[in-house]
Amino acid sequence: MRRPLDPLRSIKIKLGAVIVAAVAVTLVVFTIGVRFDIPTIVLGLIAGSLSLTMIQFLARGMTSPLREMASAAAAMAEGDYSRRVTETSRDEVGELARAFNLMAAELSETDRIRRDLVANVSHDLRTPLSSLRATLENVIDGVTQPDQKSLAAMLAQVDRLGALVTQLLELSRLESGSIPFEPVELELDSVILASVRELGPDAERVDVAMPRSNLRVNGDPERMHRVLANLLHNALRHSPAQEHVSVKASSQGNSVVIEVADRGPGLDPGEETKVFERFYRGDSARSGDEGGAGLGLAIARWIVDLHGGSIRAERNEPSGCRMVVTLPMT
Repeated sequence: MRRPLDPLRSIKIKLGAVIVAAVAVTLVVFTIGVRFDIPTIVLGLIAGSLSLTMIQFLARGMTSPLREMASAAAAMAEGDYSRRVTETSRDEVGELARAFNLMAAELSETDRIRRDLVANVSHDLRTPLSSLRATLENVIDGVTQPDQKSLAAMLAQVDRLGALVTQLLELSRLESGSIPFEPVELELDSVILASVRELGPDAERVDVAMPRSNLRVNGDPERMHRVLANLLHNALRHSPAQEHVSVKASSQGNSVVIEVADRGPGLDPGEETKVFERFYRGDSARSGDEGGAGLGLAIARWIVDLHGGSIRAERNEPSGCRMVVTLPMT
């Protein structure tokens, strides 16, 4: 509900309006009282009562957002981030109320992300740990022999744990800005080819298409390699074993565009932005334990943003997903 003085943009003007109204009421009362020969003490009481009533009416809500903020801040200290304050006024208190509500919303979102992070990390750590524990218990109890197969399985789970911890540390450093960023001029086509070669046997499943001229950008070679490696591993993981993935690089105006496309199940409607959230995995990725932790694309987005570029996900017709990275050309 709007308050009488909400349209005014300054708390000083509001206070002035309240004072003027109180003085006007007092003058009217005394003018009428003198005409009818009413005792001064009675006029004073009448004027004081009417002035206080006028002040209460006009100033209604001027300080209520402050009281609401104090109550909401106490609730937030207890972990309740759902409280909001009234922000109908247009003065400094209203601006403070709007800033408070924005802060509360951001804290609520941060708390949600923190809870999701703890839940997802716990799940992704528990899965390989449980498998590793079960294998070790079987070896210790003599159920299975410590042969090459069981040792390889344990090593795979250890590698999975190590990769998850490495990705968490890398994402944390990127978000905090603790890693210095010193871009240099680099040939992006050579970075792409190096990333493909490092795939080992899977490199045969990657089709690369690039122009003959060099594609130069300002960037960090190691981080750009991380982006391409994450996109390639993600595409290969979601593609059927017999299908190839494609990597295309081209110059468009003042930008370099890189496309990594697969022939997997593709994206569901609305997933185009969700895939870049930390620990987000589609239904097909959640169905098995061999899927990634959901950090690769989040890391790629942070690195691309750091280079002043953009990354987006699109549907790849007739099936699959296409990741498009756009970087400014030198």
